[in-house]
Amino acid sequence: MTSPKVASLTGTNSLPNKTAATPKRVLLIFGTRPEAIKLCPLVGTLRNISFNVHLEPVVCVTGQHREMLDQVLEIFGVRPDFDLAIMQQGQTLPELTARLLQALPPVLEKVQPSLTIVQGDTTTTLCGALAAFYAGIPVAHVEAGLRTFNFRSPFPEEMNRVLATRLTTLHFAATSGAADHLLREGVPPASIQVTGNTGIDAVLAVRDRLEAGTHSGLTVPLDPARKLIVVTAHRRESFGHGFEKICRAIAQLADRADVQIVWPVHRNPNVLKPVDALLRGHPNITLIDPLEYLPFVDLMRRAYLIITDSGGVQEEAPSLGKPVLVLRDTTERPEAVAAGTVRLVGTDPAKIVAESLYLLDNPAEYRRMSEVHNPYGDGQACGRITQAIASHLSIPLP
Repeated sequence: MTSPKVASLTGTNSLPNKTAATPKRVLLIFGTRPEAIKLCPLVGTLRNISFNVHLEPVVCVTGQHREMLDQVLEIFGVRPDFDLAIMQQGQTLPELTARLLQALPPVLEKVQPSLTIVQGDTTTTLCGALAAFYAGIPVAHVEAGLRTFNFRSPFPEEMNRVLATRLTTLHFAATSGAADHLLREGVPPASIQVTGNTGIDAVLAVRDRLEAGTHSGLTVPLDPARKLIVVTAHRRESFGHGFEKICRAIAQLADRADVQIVWPVHRNPNVLKPVDALLRGHPNITLIDPLEYLPFVDLMRRAYLIITDSGGVQEEAPSLGKPVLVLRDTTERPEAVAAGTVRLVGTDPAKIVAESLYLLDNPAEYRRMSEVHNPYGDGQACGRITQAIASHLSIPLP
């Protein structure tokens, strides 16, 4: 797939110079696949509102992810106005941060937005908020208030989101628990709105397309006679010994004749090396390249059980009725633990195996966990955020 066309920063692109008659511009900055999944539905809502004569959404992607980002843009039909193509092979976090902070100011100068929107907790999130702050532009933070209260877990995401909070004017919290975190940190109550999670808007929209039979893309051979376990893992804190332990647990589960394990393996060498060494060739394990978003949702909806360290999957899978075992010792999404849709198992092989077997062999417990209401939203988050933005910018609602 080809990358989106890089928009010119010299005024020769389709974005006209700002004038007094121009609608108020909202600049959405994102760069990774998870950010795109959660902001593309918002882009669509902002572009489709009937009062768009007063509001112009502008999209800047940093390219912190490349192929995975482009796949999501294509699914949701979002063409960026600016593509910074920032990713370089092997770059460090300081190098990425420095390049982002150099690349973003010209975009802000060209667009002159009334509001800048960032999402989540990536390096793009932090740099987008900081660059906007330096330019005197208010920041809206989608999925604000997530906390583990441990700056090393997840790293560097926990620090990114804490710093982003200090730079933010409008805080869109997915849950009341996230809003409470912000309140305890002294964020003004009037600046916080509980909206639900935009990722649920995305996964429900894709699920409906899949169930209608209009899209799929999943080419993995699945055995309907066996219970499908989907595995994903990529967290830095598990690199090394942690991934070796995860692989040992997965190998033990795969020895059961009644399961099939499918693992879309992250391309990071710290993930690929132990997975290849310990799991490649097992007859009940299918290791595949990372999937595009649409076929991955299709894979999740066909799963019996999902084992992951992904924050997004913790939110999405319950909307599909799938229990989740989380390969982390802490989570910034405690609502799912409290509700019973997910369980923390860390990287301890004995715990991973025991909790998996409990769900594989206990139909009543599996049914209870799969039927719990998703605490992260109802698929209407984008509408709530759009209304809040319109109110903040004094844009008349239809």
